[in-house]
Amino acid sequence: MHINPYGRDPVLLAADLANSPPSSVAELADRCAAAGLAREWEPGPADLVAVRGLLERWTAVVDAGSAAERARLLNALLAEGAGPPRLTDHDGVWHLHHRDDGLGLAGVLHALIPMGTATHLTTRGMDRLGRCAAAGCTRIFADVSRNGRQRYCSARCGNTDAVRRHRGRRSTDAA
Repeated sequence: MHINPYGRDPVLLAADLANSPPSSVAELADRCAAAGLAREWEPGPADLVAVRGLLERWTAVVDAGSAAERARLLNALLAEGAGPPRLTDHDGVWHLHHRDDGLGLAGVLHALIPMGTATHLTTRGMDRLGRCAAAGCTRIFADVSRNGRQRYCSARCGNTDAVRRHRGRRSTDAA
């Protein structure tokens, strides 16, 4: 997978990493590779620390109370991480990178995640990033659904919440 155009893939990777933060550099590298991130970097311990900080700041974007606040926080991340667009064929296919060449893993993610999130929000809607609506679940989701009505992080949470609501109505009706 080419993480280009930026959007769906980087924002889904960010949600995955934020929901279950990697516990080691090797795990971080493996999860990025599994997501299709081209391995142009050699990860080190500083990458894990930097990515955890990035995910903390990205989570603030998710939790922002308004579109304007979300944009302000995301613009700060973009200003720090993304570089001017440039054409590259490092993998034999011409495509755009919104980052400098030669970055480590944390630098690549600091460019990809904010750029992908900005693309996701501006093309799909500023409200297409959130927290699961199921009681007791705080997982993050990026709404990539066709209709833009995703409220749950997974089908399991949606189904569990539907059963809870159904049982609540039945007990109210019986009373």
